Amino acid sequence: MFSAEALSTLESQAIELPSWAFGNSGTRFRVFTTPGTPRTVFEKIDDAAKVHEFTKLAPAVALHIPWDMVEDFTALSEHARSRGIALGTVNSNTFQDEEYKFGSLTHVDPKVRQRAIDHHLSCIDIMHQTGSRDLKIWLADGSNYPGQVDMRGRQDRLQESLQEIYSRLGDEQRMVLEYKFFEPAFYHTDVPDWGTSYVQVNELGPKAHVCLDTGHHAPGTNIEFIVMQLLRLGRLGSFDFNSRFYADDDLIVGAADPFQLFRILVEVVRGGGLANDSEVAFMLDQCHNVEDKIPGQIRSVLNVQEMTAKALLVDAPALAAAELDGDVLGGNAVLMDAFNTDVRGALADWRESRGLAREPFDAYRASGHLETIAEARVGGQQMGWGA
Repeated sequence: MFSAEALSTLESQAIELPSWAFGNSGTRFRVFTTPGTPRTVFEKIDDAAKVHEFTKLAPAVALHIPWDMVEDFTALSEHARSRGIALGTVNSNTFQDEEYKFGSLTHVDPKVRQRAIDHHLSCIDIMHQTGSRDLKIWLADGSNYPGQVDMRGRQDRLQESLQEIYSRLGDEQRMVLEYKFFEPAFYHTDVPDWGTSYVQVNELGPKAHVCLDTGHHAPGTNIEFIVMQLLRLGRLGSFDFNSRFYADDDLIVGAADPFQLFRILVEVVRGGGLANDSEVAFMLDQCHNVEDKIPGQIRSVLNVQEMTAKALLVDAPALAAAELDGDVLGGNAVLMDAFNTDVRGALADWRESRGLAREPFDAYRASGHLETIAEARVGGQQMGWGA
């Protein structure tokens, strides 16, 4: 079913896991606990490694600072390597401290801005210790009411703050700036869309890129168009894969709209995002509020793999011919044929040929590992939301 080129792409596919997906998380109303939840960042890494063991799709885990602060990041890196994975993207956090009530990198008070800048510089220092390439920035900065802030002034201050952070990046390091349509601010968000993120990073230089979170858009947004455009402009730095139904995000990727995930990956393939020389990073950004963490991450990376496999089946010459002929329905049929192809059996055969379980999700559940960690991880403080 798959060409040699497609198999090579599937072989090299890598999806970074978020450390916070393994902790307890929840909504504004309740954080539910789950048996076996990690008590330390070292145990988070153990859980991420277990996902990679069963899927061979997740060779790195992203950190969130200060949630994942340790005294010795070199020791943390060595622990990850001993488990067969690496430490990946370092995510900053300027949305929980009292000082950031009215903003961080955009705050009107230069002392608060400098505090936020210094936090990011500390993150870069951590990146040097872990060997991480990317510093990812998501800002909760915004306002709730018209007249509350000078929106233009905040854009100027954001650029100044980012310039100072950017200047400290190493030669092989990058900054990726995430955006979010709304929440927690309800009148305006300082980085609400891909255009604002693009404008900001474009002023910084070639080591700054846009991070596209698949759940951070207004309803009805054509996300694959944004993917295409950022690839075309050479500014798509990374993905945060997840799903959402009404608003917000953080559900398992592909759960709400598998066809959307397929369309996104079609544009990734077309734009060279999965090529060997591509620098686009693929990561999950999910919080499992009610489901078990490790199975949730396994399901997530397998969903991405399945839709990637379908995207690789698209007959590109047939699509081009249909467009040239003005064959509207013919072009759509080419795309739908790929999406409607059941690739699960072929993927299972391929996994088996690589020494993996045909169905990694089922194999993990049958392994008894979840019951083992539930019994072992007792008597300590579980790492949860905001830990």
